[in-house]
Amino acid sequence: MSLMQDFKAFAMKGNVVDLAVAVIIGGAFGKIVESLVNDIIMPIVGALIGKLDFSNLFLVLGKVPEGTEMTLAAVKKAGVPVLAYGSFITVSVNFLILAFIIFMMVRMISKLKHAEPPAPPAPTPEDTLLLREIRDALKK
Repeated sequence: MSLMQDFKAFAMKGNVVDLAVAVIIGGAFGKIVESLVNDIIMPIVGALIGKLDFSNLFLVLGKVPEGTEMTLAAVKKAGVPVLAYGSFITVSVNFLILAFIIFMMVRMISKLKHAEPPAPPAPTPEDTLLLREIRDALKK
């Protein structure tokens, strides 16, 4: 087989196609969770503890040039090393939400796989068994 035929056979296997679909859906779902965290959860948490914007929580690790605005973007643009712990908190919350949702999905799929097997068929009534024996005896 040629290299292209081998690759085509590999790429068209069910697991590879399933993985590709999962990666694409996971990327899109990650954007939804990121928006949920950044646009809904973190502003609420920020309002509750008195800080309105977690993305601007940082610790300067160097000298800030004169006239530089004290925002994370401006300080980074000036080349000053910063410890951006607000961004880390946001990404951590994002991860926890995504991990919890994936856990719940895996748990639900596991329950569906281990659902109770169907009940065995009811035993044949005795009168039907007797009628079958009589039928078989008459055939002989």
